[in-house]
Amino acid sequence: MKNNKDTAQTPKELLNDLHTLVADAEKMMGESISEHTADAVSALRTRYDAAQERLSDIYEGAKTRVVAGAKCTDTAIRENPYQALAIAAGVGLLAGVLLGRRSK
Repeated sequence: MKNNKDTAQTPKELLNDLHTLVADAEKMMGESISEHTADAVSALRTRYDAAQERLSDIYEGAKTRVVAGAKCTDTAIRENPYQALAIAAGVGLLAGVLLGRRSK
C-alpha cells in the first residue's frame, strides 16, 4: 500500500471515482459485445483495484489516527484523573445549562 501525499484523495473524490467506475461498467454492459470488451474489462478491473487500494489506505490511516488518539487520551486521563473528572463535570454542566435554556 502506498502512502504518497501527492496521490491522496478526499473521500468525496474517491466516491466520485467509484460513481464513474459504476457508470462505465453499466455503459459497457449496455453496449453490444465487441472486440474491445476484453480491453474494457481489463481497464475497469485496474480502476477497481486502484479504488480498492485507496479505500484501504484511507481506512488504515483513519484507524491509526483513532488508536493514537485513544492512547493519548487514556494516558492523559490516567496521569491527571481529578482534572479529567473536573473537566468532564464542567462540560456536562455547561451542556445541561445550554440545553435547558434552549428547551424553554
